[in-house]
Amino acid sequence: MVPNSRKSTTAWLSLNSSTMMSKACFQTETIFDRSSGGGGGSDMANVAAKREISSAESEELSREAKRAKGDDKNGEESGNEPEWKNILSTFTTSSVLSDSAREKIMFLHGKIAGDEAVVVLEKTPIREDSLAELFKDSKLRLDMRNDIYSSYRLQAPPHLNEIKTTVVCPATEKHVKKYRRQESFLVEETGDDYRSITLPYVQQQSLSLQWVYNILEKKAEAERVVYDDPDPEVGFVLLPDLKWDQKQVDDLYLIAIARQKDIKSLRDLSSEHLPLLHNIFHKGKAAILERYNLPASKLRVYLHYQPSYYHLHVHFTKLGHDAPGCGVERAHLLADVIQNLQADPQFYRTRTLWFPLRADDGLLGRFKEAGRL
Repeated sequence: MVPNSRKSTTAWLSLNSSTMMSKACFQTETIFDRSSGGGGGSDMANVAAKREISSAESEELSREAKRAKGDDKNGEESGNEPEWKNILSTFTTSSVLSDSAREKIMFLHGKIAGDEAVVVLEKTPIREDSLAELFKDSKLRLDMRNDIYSSYRLQAPPHLNEIKTTVVCPATEKHVKKYRRQESFLVEETGDDYRSITLPYVQQQSLSLQWVYNILEKKAEAERVVYDDPDPEVGFVLLPDLKWDQKQVDDLYLIAIARQKDIKSLRDLSSEHLPLLHNIFHKGKAAILERYNLPASKLRVYLHYQPSYYHLHVHFTKLGHDAPGCGVERAHLLADVIQNLQADPQFYRTRTLWFPLRADDGLLGRFKEAGRL
C-alpha cells in the first residue's frame, strides 16, 4: 500500500507560462485545457479520477515529501540548495500519469538527469490579500465580448502565478503506479478480516516511519510545528500538511501526530485511548483558533481508514475545503470515534469497516485471494 521510503525533493517554482481566466461584471467562466479533452463528460471523468487519486494518494504524496526532510542525513534538513534553484531544468517527460482540469493538477512521469522521477504540478489558490496587486499589475487580453459579458486571458505577475511542484526522485515503479489513474474498489473488512488479512499484510511491508519519528523528536520540520504537547501518553505534534501552502486559511490542512508509537490505525483504538483522543481533539482546535483565528465550528477533524501510513494521526481541515480523503468512504470524524469508544470500548476492533483500494494495491489482491471481494 505504501512504498518504502525513497529520497524525494519538494520545490515550489514560479512559472510564467500559465494563465488565469477572468470574467467581466464579476461573472465566472471555466476554460478547459485541450490536453484534458475539453467538454463536460471528459471533465467529469477527470474530476472522478482526481478524487480517486486524492483519496488514496495525495496524502501519500505528502508523506513522500516529508521523508525528503525526515530520512535524508539522519533527519537533518540539508537546506543547501538555493531557494530558486531549478532542479527541473533537466526533466524530460515520458508520460502524463493523470490530470484534472477542474482541480488544476497534473501528475507526470519522466527523468531528471537520468533518474526516474514523478513530478506533480498544482496551481495554487488565488489569495484575497493579493487581489489589488493582481488587478493592478496584470495584463489582459480580450477573448470575447457579447453585450454585458466579456472574457479575457489574464497574465498575472510571476510571483502571483506560482505552481506548487512536488518531485519524487529517484522514483520507483511503485511510485509510477501509485500516481497513474486507476480503477478503485470498495472493500468490506470485518474485525476478523483485519486480523487475518490486513494486519499480516501491513506487518510484511516493513514500512519506514523514521520521518514521523524525526518530527516527534524535533530532528526535522521543527520550525513548522504549530503546537507540541510532549506528554508521552496523550501528547502530539500539530503541524501543517505539505498539501497546504499556508498562504490562506480557506484550504487549511494540519496533521496531529500522536506521540504513542504503538497505535497503527483506527483498528487499534479502544477506550483506554480516550484521554489521547480528547487531548488531540480539544487542544488541536484551540491551537488552530489561536494561530489562525479559525473556530472549531469551521473545522473538520477526522481519521483515515485505511491510513496512508501506520502511525496514529488526525487530520484538521477547514470545513468547506474539499480535502483529499475527506469522503465518507475513508474519513471518520474524531467526535464520532470518541462517542463510539465511549459506548463500546472495543468498537473499532470488532466493527465492519469499508474503505477504497486501487486496482494495483497489494492489499486488494489479498482480499481477492481470501474470497472477500
